[in-house]
Amino acid sequence: MKRMYYAESALSESFIARRARVVAAATVDWCRARQQNNFQLFLPKLREMVALMREEAACRTAAEQRYRAALGELPAPGASPAPIYESLLHMFEPGMSVADVDSIFDAMKAWLPQLLTAIVEQQTAAERREPAAYAYVQRLRDVCIPVAAQAALNRHCMELLEYDFEAGRLDVSPHPFTSLQKTDARVTTHYDEHNYMKTLFATIHETGHGRYEQCCGPRALLGQPVCHARSLMMHETQSRFLEVMVGRSGAFAAYIQPHLLRHYAAAPPEPGRAPGVEGAAEQDTLREAFGREEKVRYLHQRVEPGLIRLEADEVCYPLHIILRYEIERALVEGTMEAEDVPRVWNEKMKQYLGLDPGDRDDLGCLQDMHWSQGFFGYFPTYTLGSMFAAQLMATIRRELGEAEVARCIAAGELAPIFAQQKAKIWDQGCLYETEDLMRRATGEKLNPKYFREHLERRYLRRED
Repeated sequence: MKRMYYAESALSESFIARRARVVAAATVDWCRARQQNNFQLFLPKLREMVALMREEAACRTAAEQRYRAALGELPAPGASPAPIYESLLHMFEPGMSVADVDSIFDAMKAWLPQLLTAIVEQQTAAERREPAAYAYVQRLRDVCIPVAAQAALNRHCMELLEYDFEAGRLDVSPHPFTSLQKTDARVTTHYDEHNYMKTLFATIHETGHGRYEQCCGPRALLGQPVCHARSLMMHETQSRFLEVMVGRSGAFAAYIQPHLLRHYAAAPPEPGRAPGVEGAAEQDTLREAFGREEKVRYLHQRVEPGLIRLEADEVCYPLHIILRYEIERALVEGTMEAEDVPRVWNEKMKQYLGLDPGDRDDLGCLQDMHWSQGFFGYFPTYTLGSMFAAQLMATIRRELGEAEVARCIAAGELAPIFAQQKAKIWDQGCLYETEDLMRRATGEKLNPKYFREHLERRYLRRED
């Protein structure tokens, strides 16, 4: 409560009003710049936003110092002050230090690019050995799956995941999100008729956020701070747990395969489309792609570096986050200016993922809305959340048994897994600090080794 008080009182009323005006204007300019692929349209407001974030970081750093002094926690003699970016990080993950994030991300940069290369080479070699067996992967991209069919499967998956439709609903938006309200945890998704996975996994991800809100904290104390989500990192843990640990698993491929076949392969053509060879060919592709569990699993676990974060597989995703973290931290700490963003973005994209957006800033530095909203410090929580999701699943597998977890997922009987989440995370609400909550749930603080083991197990050894 004390930390919340100092965080909420860190900014003056005049600053909050000024910030709100800049955010409103910056959001409009960002939308226009992205639509027109013109970074210059966003640059003036980005400059203003960066200046505001530097000012806000300084104010929040001072507030954190007052908070620690109130607790009697004085800095050690000769200790270097924390980077001002750390105070923004604490808005989304209280207690996490920049030094900890740097240590985790630097270690990941030492092994993840090599692992990515090994996985891509392994999958590419398989596709080259048997091109006919994998031809459906490319053909599927030309198939149009009606929105109505995708919406029906989304609803089915949300019901499977025990989302409470009496305390929320599913809608459509350009960028998927969840309203973080206990009794009205609304979920949105977006539809791409040529990429069902984009829609399916976005819906599962947001359902994870919605479930955490609907189930977080002791029900008798609903409305009290103890029922707040522990942090954005813990929120991402719950969404990535469903999306990746469950949704991308081989066991879930076994569960979803007949449902994909029923919802999609039997879906009628779009209104106005003439029947004939094209429709028949599309149906043949769908029946081939969804006819066997192994093919669905390959689709869901195929790794392919791409420019867009929201479409990234779980191997590439952390590299997208590291890129953004390094840029936004440099902007806040003054070692980089707003006009440098496109150049530095492209350089890091080539360094980490081997891709070059070129002059397509709409596919590069303009793709995310976070900076136009003033959400500096948010990005690291995505990957930190993914790491703890892997650690949490490792614990649940150890306690329930590997075979039982796989059986529950494949059979669509998720209650035993949810019971573990409930006891370890949901029922605790905001009672404990994040590190303490992690220790109580898994026996140790955040340990990146579980994330690496998970990726190697699933993508190199094909054991999940």
